[in-house]
Amino acid sequence: MYEKITAAVEKNSRLILDTERHIWENPETGFKEWKTSKYLADAFESLGYTLTLAGNIPGFYTDIDTGRPGPKVLIFGELDSLICNEHPDADPITHAVHCCGHHAQCAALIGIAAALREEGVLAGLSGSVRLCAVPAEEGIEMGYRSGLRAKGIIRYFGGKAEFLHRGYFDGVDIAFMIHTTTEDKALIKKGAVGNIKKAVRYRGVAAHAGAYPAKGVNALYAATLGLSAINALRETFEEKDLIRVHPIITKGGAAVNAIPSDVTLESYVRGKTLEAIVRENKKVNRALIGAAISMGANIEINDRPGYHPLSNDDTLMEITREAMESVMGKDEVVVDRVYGTGSTDMGDLSAIMPVIHPYMPGASGASHGSDYKLENPQTACIDSAKVQLIMLSLLLSDQAKRAHDVLANKHVPFASKEAYFERMQELEHEGDRVEYGDNGEIRVLSV
Repeated sequence: MYEKITAAVEKNSRLILDTERHIWENPETGFKEWKTSKYLADAFESLGYTLTLAGNIPGFYTDIDTGRPGPKVLIFGELDSLICNEHPDADPITHAVHCCGHHAQCAALIGIAAALREEGVLAGLSGSVRLCAVPAEEGIEMGYRSGLRAKGIIRYFGGKAEFLHRGYFDGVDIAFMIHTTTEDKALIKKGAVGNIKKAVRYRGVAAHAGAYPAKGVNALYAATLGLSAINALRETFEEKDLIRVHPIITKGGAAVNAIPSDVTLESYVRGKTLEAIVRENKKVNRALIGAAISMGANIEINDRPGYHPLSNDDTLMEITREAMESVMGKDEVVVDRVYGTGSTDMGDLSAIMPVIHPYMPGASGASHGSDYKLENPQTACIDSAKVQLIMLSLLLSDQAKRAHDVLANKHVPFASKEAYFERMQELEHEGDRVEYGDNGEIRVLSV
């Protein structure tokens, strides 16, 4: 039934596998993926595509029109890597490595682009396709991204939200992509949690740690008290909300013989719904502020909207199952209506349009870990391209009947990107949270 699609992808298998290896060997983190973006852009242009480049950040998109009216379907590949010092293939200078498998997505995207140039692959389809290489899905290096924002280069810390804000997804009706998984079978979940991103700074008073510790205010002790207070809150998180809080200390002191006066933390507060995220984030802030007060330290908390919770569209879940089973076999696909506790900025798009974010096998080890690798690039890259092209065919064939079914039955929380961004900006709050009066009065400015 899908012989033309399968043959078109297989014909370009060498291009797909070469792309996977090149990007694996040249990892770059979010909003720094200049080499990766250029490599893919050159490959797209060699296939005859005209690109719209993001310009001052990495990434691009291109459109393919079938010549027949219908919805516009967006397909992604994510450009960025992670940082994992312990991974044997990590870049020796930046410690970047693709231990989440985004390089496989990029390879599949090239396969999709190449296959769509083959004769007969677009035959019978209606509507249009947008292929997009998008930066910065991983929510890391918040200091760097804050610098980009201060310069006016970006408005949002996630690549898809930034592209959405820039208008690069205007006119898109449906979006999908396929991630890799370390599970043995292809996997379709109902969704994933969203998050608020947090940057916390405790400010104390420096003093000689041996001779005059009483003259100092230990910001590190305030921070560790804050972490302990968060841990004490964990039993108050309801399991149905899938709350996850996982802070790290990014700066803990300058000299062992000086009381630490400037200590910084980063964290997420993740949850299944925006309401739960906002509610539990207030608890976390209360714990952090209370710790500062206990030590007499000042505290600055900068909360930024992270990713909206992902809710995969039910109709797209069924279409994805059909496509995966046609490539993998019926027994090799698992549909599980649970929510994962990782986050993805695909959730930002699910707030305003029908999306699906499923998983193909082919990786091994621990995701984001030091033993992660692509065990089977045939499945993770080549078969992934086949599945996505079959999904596209199911959506846009027969005058795009099933794409119209998706749109007729969609359930999204926001009617427009403007309404979505307005709500997400309400999650943003920054600045000092405690004020000390000369008379000993302590005032909490906000939680």
